[in-house]
Amino acid sequence: MNGGLLVAGTTSDAGKSVVTAGICRWLVRRGVKVAPFKAQNMSLNSFVTREGAEIGRAQAMQAQACRIEPTAQMNPVLLKPGGEQSSQVVLLGKPVGELSARGYHGGRQQRLLGTVLDCLAELRGTYDAVICEGAGSPAEINLRRTDIVNMGIARGARLPVLVVGDIDRGGVFASFFGTVALLAPEDQELVAGFLVNKFRGDVSLLEPGLDMLHGLTGRRAYGVLPFRHGLGIDEEDGLRVSLRGTVRESTVSPPVGEDVLRVAVCAIPLMSNFTDVDALAAEPGVVVRFVDRPEELADADLVIVPGTRGTVRALAWLRERGLADALVRRAAEGRPVLGICGGFQILGEHIEDEVESRAGAVDGLGVLPVRVRFAREKTLTRPAGQALGEPVEGYEIHHGVADVRGGEPFLDGCRVGHTWGTHWHGSLESDGFRRAFLREVAAAAGRRFVPAPDTSFAALREEQLDRLGDLIEQHADTDALWRLIESGAPQGLPFIPPGAPA
Repeated sequence: MNGGLLVAGTTSDAGKSVVTAGICRWLVRRGVKVAPFKAQNMSLNSFVTREGAEIGRAQAMQAQACRIEPTAQMNPVLLKPGGEQSSQVVLLGKPVGELSARGYHGGRQQRLLGTVLDCLAELRGTYDAVICEGAGSPAEINLRRTDIVNMGIARGARLPVLVVGDIDRGGVFASFFGTVALLAPEDQELVAGFLVNKFRGDVSLLEPGLDMLHGLTGRRAYGVLPFRHGLGIDEEDGLRVSLRGTVRESTVSPPVGEDVLRVAVCAIPLMSNFTDVDALAAEPGVVVRFVDRPEELADADLVIVPGTRGTVRALAWLRERGLADALVRRAAEGRPVLGICGGFQILGEHIEDEVESRAGAVDGLGVLPVRVRFAREKTLTRPAGQALGEPVEGYEIHHGVADVRGGEPFLDGCRVGHTWGTHWHGSLESDGFRRAFLREVAAAAGRRFVPAPDTSFAALREEQLDRLGDLIEQHADTDALWRLIESGAPQGLPFIPPGAPA
């Protein structure tokens, strides 16, 4: 078997990432050797592979769904926004420079088509099937000429296309029809059909609409996936939070002890790897919320300053909003604060940045004895060690080099009192360390909170991935999906006018 499929979407956040992961998990449970692929990803949530390559976290999650190690070939192009107009371009896991959106779409992107097709061909030569994820919508007619992630990769590799639509948003039939009708004839012939996502209610009420859509387009629905809470794992574009609210997909279980533990995460600009707090949100009795006002720190037992693609910009934002003064007061009072990566740099004394912001010398908040200098070479590593008497693993993605000048050692960073700082992402996924850390936080906050003794974040992640596989197995036409992956799009699919503009 040398199968393949492109999972496209009517919009961003239609569910492409989780549907791709679900199909991967369904296939691997059938004994298929499968791999994920996304030609180009735009995300501030990234991961470091074992060979030291940076890829999108969504593809790392999908690789886990396939029960394989992620590699750079699974996400050859990663764009990390640095503002409204420019992004860092990461090619095959390594940064190669900054480009404006106009510069990237003006020519650089199309020149990468050969690279991404080579990566896809390499994966297809190694695995029985490769399940590819698109980006945004394949009907972005202003970008089709330079597209390398949707119909560009589908046409280049002759992949059948399954279009996912989020019915919870409304307008899914018009979105399905319009997506096909805005594609060129050569692209339309690869669009095999549709998958409805996030449906609530009686499917029999939806079926007449699906029959009419089939009559209008000649393309069938391959399934209707019901709405399920708690499935948005390792997303790439959207923050799974309502600002000043709790993490949407986390269900706070009753605490083991007498108290809950309240965690406030500063929603700084260009926030990266906010998935660091997922392991906290999975703990019974831990309430995680994202905040943007100083008064929202008052009742927090722990405040986290997360990673960011713009350390100096985030620092200025914290000062403008009064959050910087609130963080300094917290640290002085001995109330728990954790800085991760860019957040660690912000808590330091001094930043010298001629790389990311080119702002030069900038004073940090001064609560940790650390001076940071931004290097042009990016640190991409998978460190392991011990802290609080427990083994810890993580990953590092940063240009800032920390010169630690005091405090107690903490995950290659330091701590002073109950303020901790580290460049390690993902450390809270280490169960023993997370429990030890939460015990220290609870003691410092005066809370009678007790970490659950048996929470396994890895096991919870596996359960989520199995739930995704179950959704595909139970609510998609898996026989038809198998034929699509194995044999490609059906022949003779009709053209839907008007097609793409000339």
